[in-house]
Amino acid sequence: MSDHSHSWGRYPDPGIQRHRWIHDRNARPVLPDEGRVLPRGNGRSYGDSCLNPGGTLLHSRWLDRFIAFDPATGLLRCEAGTTLAQIVDLTLPQGWFLPVTPGTRFATVGGAIANDVHGKNHHRMGSFGHHVRRLELVRSDGSRHELIQGTGDALLAATIGGLGLTGCITWAELQLRRVAGPWLEGESIRFDSLDDFFSLSTESAGTHEYTVAWIDCLARGERLGRGHFLRSDHAPTAVDEQPRVRDKRRVMPLTPPFSLVNRLSLRAFNTLYYWRQPARRRRLIAHYKPYFYPLDGIEHWNRMYGRRGFMQHQCVLPPEHARDGVAALLQEIARSGHGSFLAVLKEFGPALSTGMLSFPRPGTTLALDFPNTGPEVLRLLDRLDAVVMEAGGAIYPAKDARMSPQVFRRGYPRLDEFSRHIDPAFSSGLWRRLME
Repeated sequence: MSDHSHSWGRYPDPGIQRHRWIHDRNARPVLPDEGRVLPRGNGRSYGDSCLNPGGTLLHSRWLDRFIAFDPATGLLRCEAGTTLAQIVDLTLPQGWFLPVTPGTRFATVGGAIANDVHGKNHHRMGSFGHHVRRLELVRSDGSRHELIQGTGDALLAATIGGLGLTGCITWAELQLRRVAGPWLEGESIRFDSLDDFFSLSTESAGTHEYTVAWIDCLARGERLGRGHFLRSDHAPTAVDEQPRVRDKRRVMPLTPPFSLVNRLSLRAFNTLYYWRQPARRRRLIAHYKPYFYPLDGIEHWNRMYGRRGFMQHQCVLPPEHARDGVAALLQEIARSGHGSFLAVLKEFGPALSTGMLSFPRPGTTLALDFPNTGPEVLRLLDRLDAVVMEAGGAIYPAKDARMSPQVFRRGYPRLDEFSRHIDPAFSSGLWRRLME
């Protein structure tokens, strides 16, 4: 299976898909009688939101030209296939950085908008959609719409977080933010329990821009929710003791027949990672690449999960139920023995997203990866969904490959409003699974 055919989680198998590459933003992206189509950027969504079984994928990755950049204001206009890495490479030497960035710099601008991605600074900067000033959307009838933030345009609200279903984004204009250089400074804090996490998160929200925690999801009892809390800010250009930056990317050269992430390796990894920092607090000085994008340093890291791939489960729980809900999720995972190599816990801020189907909202979000072990892990994920629903939360569609239509509808109350703005020629495996 080629990298163009599957999602980043390598599950599910989409079967036959047609592929067409778009090179010219002025061309009509959808051809007459083409059938169901779906825009696709760099394929970094985890489940089937970037798959179109039996249909056509409109690859926009080669729409990667910069149209305009004002180094005095940080206003950037670029084509939708431009990656976040390309933006940073251009603008950071001129004193500008992304206002919001997800955990990979290889996502495209179009994909970041379609999934309304978030980062470690949601409590300060909101989600990616808050910083999109305008964009062009081309519909299947050939009509072109310039959608502008702040005008109350319902089509823009449907497109931000709209999973690529409202049309093809050809370009976007983003407002970047000033930084002094590539370094961040702050603290890494080892903590012992879930209550410690919430205490640190509340304390840090008022003092640091970036906050996030890694959780040992196999810990139980009094150690439930133990982990490492990172908090930081952009540093001045001159920072003391700048660590050496190795920009050479390692490669996972092949896909093994079985997952290298299993119960034995996870237990060893979680224990070693928790104790990697003997001191409770450690001063943190980090270059932006390993800090924001640790897994980008390993090309094709998704192959470590083997031929069957993996599933990510990311949820958000409302503030009033977050503490008990996260505890219930971690207890369920610990009982199952299906630990997660990547267990990331973060509190969202109060900012309301601009998109009708946007995932970020006030509350606490937990992201987990599970090797695809078949029915066993699917049953676990269903149990996790039940906890999320009881707490009044939602599942992130960009990370999903198996939630039920009922779970989707309960998590996104504006679904019916959104559906009125779908382009009739656009569809995806996720949408047909959940809505058709």
